[in-house]
Amino acid sequence: MAEDLGVDLATVQGWESGRRPIANMKAGALHDLRRRLPALGADRRVVGLLEAAMDADRIVGAALDPSLRTELHPLAGWVHTRDTAHLIDWAVNGTTPPVLANSPVPARRGPVAASPLLPPQDRSAFFSHLRTTAEAATRMGSNGILLHRQALYLASYDRSPEATSWAVRALHDRRGVLSVRGWSPQWAEARSTATALARLGDPQPLLDFIERSMADDDDGETANLNYWAYWLGAFSQPQADDAFMRDRNQADWDPVTLLRRGLAQSLHQAPGYVDLYVHSIWALLTTNTWLPKASPALASDLDGRAVRLLDGNLVSQRSRRELSAVHYVLREYGT
Repeated sequence: MAEDLGVDLATVQGWESGRRPIANMKAGALHDLRRRLPALGADRRVVGLLEAAMDADRIVGAALDPSLRTELHPLAGWVHTRDTAHLIDWAVNGTTPPVLANSPVPARRGPVAASPLLPPQDRSAFFSHLRTTAEAATRMGSNGILLHRQALYLASYDRSPEATSWAVRALHDRRGVLSVRGWSPQWAEARSTATALARLGDPQPLLDFIERSMADDDDGETANLNYWAYWLGAFSQPQADDAFMRDRNQADWDPVTLLRRGLAQSLHQAPGYVDLYVHSIWALLTTNTWLPKASPALASDLDGRAVRLLDGNLVSQRSRRELSAVHYVLREYGT
């Protein structure tokens, strides 16, 4: 590999061990590396995660750098994606990202870590920093909205009992943002708060958020689909703040890509989450009834998932109505 890339062996070993982080490469060299790796047979999905991995490195690095000013925190400068969150979860909890779950792990020699799992001391420092940052962001007014919601969301990945209790209290302290109907500057924060609470075992705020701030509200529905498109990687450009969510022009993302990249495959029976996925798929299909014809195989798989959910009793009455509508659209327009 070193010979094919035109670098010395110590450089590759440095990349693998972390002694020479790829993120520290010159921009031109990094660009060339990202082009050369697929040509040499590397998994394109893995190569495609390099940018998200460097974002994750920046976020973790900021947490371990006590000299960083809060207003310069990377979580305050851009909206991160699901890939970045999954890679951070890999580093702090050892949870392999789904996109890498079936990738072969080659045997290695020398002092090379089997995964990017942080040592306990660094994991503790990371989550402690996120909690402190989330609290500081609340004192920054509108300038701290993005930083607060993203720090609070990532803090909910901490699985220790004490941290879970803190996260639940902190999230419930923000329940005021959940009470606003329709769109507001805190819409994205409310959505993140509700989804984080669902992951911690309280799905009701997410169900209430769907009813209050998304259903029957054009701005809320638009924001939700735009959020999904960006979170799942269907958006073409990075975003510096949450303002893009209100844009009703879908030119920046493709509905087929959004459905294929995560909405359809992620339709599962997780309390709270399943209702969010159902509502989002319903909104996407009712505004794009041509989707089943664009991808018949995907439509057929999605229809099977919808039918199985309808046969169970784990979704709300609203979701049952929306699943029935999804089933109708898939059958009516997919033939």
